[in-house]
Amino acid sequence: MAGSAAKRYARAIFDLAKEEGQLEAWSQRLAAVREVLANPDARTVLTNPTISVQRRQVVASALLDDRVGPEGVNLARLLVGANRLDDVHTIAEEYSRLVDEDVGRIRATAITAVPLSRADADKLGTELAQKFGHEVRLDTTVDPAILGGLVLRIGDRVIDASVAARLQQLRQRLAGV
Repeated sequence: MAGSAAKRYARAIFDLAKEEGQLEAWSQRLAAVREVLANPDARTVLTNPTISVQRRQVVASALLDDRVGPEGVNLARLLVGANRLDDVHTIAEEYSRLVDEDVGRIRATAITAVPLSRADADKLGTELAQKFGHEVRLDTTVDPAILGGLVLRIGDRVIDASVAARLQQLRQRLAGV
């Protein structure tokens, strides 16, 4: 349920931002709102049921007013009033996905055993962009458990070229013989 509500919020923000030509501005607003509302001290106050909703909304306004303008403050007040602070991360992620989809950008995640250099990550992003014919937003993460190689996630596809996967395949072949 929380996921679908967050997606509705993100869709509403996206539609408004697109209509007003402010996709990038809203990306920045959402990042700032997420950062402030994720602060443990702020969350303690903003989720405290012993403080009235109106006072919590005033606190949210004070925390964000100089950073996100009236639109971002209204979003924060709405989330505080609806008791949906936990959704702010999902809202921002879904909004980002909608923007990427709108501009024809593909999201990919490269998982490696050791950190990729900036040059290697750029080269991989360029090769993926050429292969798919779209701009690629590449995120990189490190997972030592894959031992070496690369696991690439593009949308709902996974390409596992890791050493761990190859060792598992070898084990299965040896066990089957």
